[in-house]
Amino acid sequence: MTTPQVLLLGFGEVGQTLGAEFIARGLSRLAAWDQLFPWPESPPSLALEDGPFANHIAPGHNLAGALNAVRVMAHECEQSQPTLLIISAVTAEQCLPAAEETGRLLAQLDVNAWYLDLNSASPGTKQAASAVVNAAGGRYVEAAVMSPIHPQRLGAPILLGGPDAAAFLPVAEALGFTGMQVFAEAIGRASAAKMCRSVMVKGMEALLTESLLTARHHGVEDTVLASLQDLFPLGDWEKLAHYMVSRSVQHGKRRAEEMRQVAATVREAGLEPWMSDGCAARQAWAAPYRTALTNTNLKNLLDAVLQNVPAPRA
Repeated sequence: MTTPQVLLLGFGEVGQTLGAEFIARGLSRLAAWDQLFPWPESPPSLALEDGPFANHIAPGHNLAGALNAVRVMAHECEQSQPTLLIISAVTAEQCLPAAEETGRLLAQLDVNAWYLDLNSASPGTKQAASAVVNAAGGRYVEAAVMSPIHPQRLGAPILLGGPDAAAFLPVAEALGFTGMQVFAEAIGRASAAKMCRSVMVKGMEALLTESLLTARHHGVEDTVLASLQDLFPLGDWEKLAHYMVSRSVQHGKRRAEEMRQVAATVREAGLEPWMSDGCAARQAWAAPYRTALTNTNLKNLLDAVLQNVPAPRA
């Protein structure tokens, strides 16, 4: 099996994790594109300068440049018709625009291209993305990451969907993925599972953030945590709460985008997404309080957020 040349579309947490894993496994040259690359001080740009990515990642000036770079790499490996793997790991709201732009460019290239869509998006969004990629001659594979990418990295559980999912699985395994499984031939079912999981997981983050900030304000957080332990004996609730509130604060913007896709998923089922809409709003609200993350103690974390909350209007 010919190992495809890889283009990382999106160079945030997931893109960087995958890039580091591929390089460690001997895939010495990759291409990448991120909307923030034009800004030298952005986190994706800074990540390219040292560490595992120095001299291994070819950043494009735009998506067309990145696609051309990975195509040239494939030709240098003496592939008569290059095989590319485009891994889309952008923000939720960019899932469909990224697929549309990639499809427009693929239609102009003579390549075999897999398109692995790792984004957290609704079934309807994934179906639309699949249509434009396949129409351009690409082979779209839906992917739903069912856990944080860390600490399992290439071993993270990932559900694959679509008519080409079974054919893609050996390609993924050759690159080092060990947690992938074919879930469905129809596009949308894998993402539906991911989105319904997020109703619970991101919803718990939002609920704990709202509950414990309010409890800390009133000085009753210990009582609330003890009552949760009695009702749901899941272990150390203080540790769990710190983790979930921290995730909400650290990734609030990205989670809010995902929860808007979750809300779209609920609407596609004919239901009103009251809970998911509220979760999206609370996640977005938490995003500006990242400076609180230096606190490893739950109460200190809550205090750091509360002291920066604007006073209510009179």
